[in-house]
Amino acid sequence: MAELVLEFDTHPGRTLTLALFKDFSNAKELRANMADGPDVALMNAAVVVDTFAVQLAAHRALAAETSGRMTTKTLHAELIYGMSGTKHVAESFKRNGINDDSTALLLARFDCKPEEWSALRLACVKELETLKSRVRGTQVPLAELASLTDTGLIDKYYKITKEELKVRSRSDAVAFRIGTKDCA
Repeated sequence: MAELVLEFDTHPGRTLTLALFKDFSNAKELRANMADGPDVALMNAAVVVDTFAVQLAAHRALAAETSGRMTTKTLHAELIYGMSGTKHVAESFKRNGINDDSTALLLARFDCKPEEWSALRLACVKELETLKSRVRGTQVPLAELASLTDTGLIDKYYKITKEELKVRSRSDAVAFRIGTKDCA
């Protein structure tokens, strides 16, 4: 299955590789193994409106890392925090990270392009492949993300009203909240 690799004009050479899984069933096991495994973001795909929102949150995470102003301890944790509409770190992980009931997983790994088999990236690619093999679920193309999202949950977590959806898309509403998270 093909992963999606996002690139960032403002951070040359930096990438974010995404892999989507449906019928996912071993969240507890993967969370328990996070301390031993590679640094990755394991996101609940049901609350990810689209890949643009992920790219926006990833850009914010990279900017926070570059400026030395990360709210969390790792870049991948900063990505999950950035995906949330709240400033509370623990709540961000509850909402946007995987939980025992998650059935759709969006796996994200910074700076690990599957097609780059150079010596520098080989270890990262192997880690990514190992992690993907541990997921009990079916990897699907990122184009299927919309079919796995829970719009009711997205509206609840991002406080999107029906009135707002009359004038802008859900994707725009989520992007607005991610982009202005630190402005209040």
